[in-house]
Amino acid sequence: MIESVNSSLIQRFIDALWLEEGLSQNTQLAYASDLQHFLAWVAREHGHMAAEVRTADIEAYLGHKFRRKASSRSMARLVSSLRKFFRYLIREGHVLDDPTQGIDLPRIGRSLPDTLTESDVEALLNAPDDAQSLGCRDRAMLETLYATGLRVSELVGLQSSQVNLRQGVVRIVGKGGKERLVPLGEVAELWLERYGQTARKSLLQGRQSDAVFVTARGAAMTRQAFWYVIKRYARLAGIHKPLSPHTLRHAFATHLLNHGADLRVVQLLLGHSDLSSTQIYTHVARERLKDLHARCHPRG
Repeated sequence: MIESVNSSLIQRFIDALWLEEGLSQNTQLAYASDLQHFLAWVAREHGHMAAEVRTADIEAYLGHKFRRKASSRSMARLVSSLRKFFRYLIREGHVLDDPTQGIDLPRIGRSLPDTLTESDVEALLNAPDDAQSLGCRDRAMLETLYATGLRVSELVGLQSSQVNLRQGVVRIVGKGGKERLVPLGEVAELWLERYGQTARKSLLQGRQSDAVFVTARGAAMTRQAFWYVIKRYARLAGIHKPLSPHTLRHAFATHLLNHGADLRVVQLLLGHSDLSSTQIYTHVARERLKDLHARCHPRG
């Protein structure tokens, strides 16, 4: 009984949050997961439903997560989820007081993103066997990702209507429903054109799809499948650095700054709403600034 009531409240909250803030599906799933685990724990430990949660319950759960070595980032997201959830419950008249008042967000250290050198990227881009249909598709995906700095979810979700090869841009609807136009560059345009004219048709085998990047079964590529693609080609390219799904996105931003791009231009291309999200890349580019100073300054 408690579980079904809590699940219903969570779903209504997620629906309302999507309408108000336009959060991505991944963020919605993360918030829902945080709340489900929290409410299940509170019900199991204290027999409380969502409307009966107290500040002491939240503090106890945070202590439980801390003892289980939860990262500060996941703890911060959890507190954010709880704050928004209980404010929603107050607004809807389910509770009178906010149990998250006085609960502080954990401090999050700004970790530097994993990135690749330009020679690493070159080796990665050259790894697919583009004589094969799947290799041609993979080369087009890697070239597009590095040329545009798209999020992986934006890349695999690309629809044919979003790509304009004549103007050399892709139209992206990112987080919060914000739209941006991102230039492709000549190399990515050439690979997309080649893929579209040959490999894509071969993979579809007469089937119809709005997705730009498709599998051998004619379905749209997924984030998980593309992540395996990147890891496989990294091994082939002899790259042994730790990679993340956003590795080429990080390389895109870092290499632009290394070659003199303005930080706000990079912010627009990445689709960051806050410049502070982009500023972390200036730390990655710091070595270039040190080298420039050493070579050019009279006292370098």
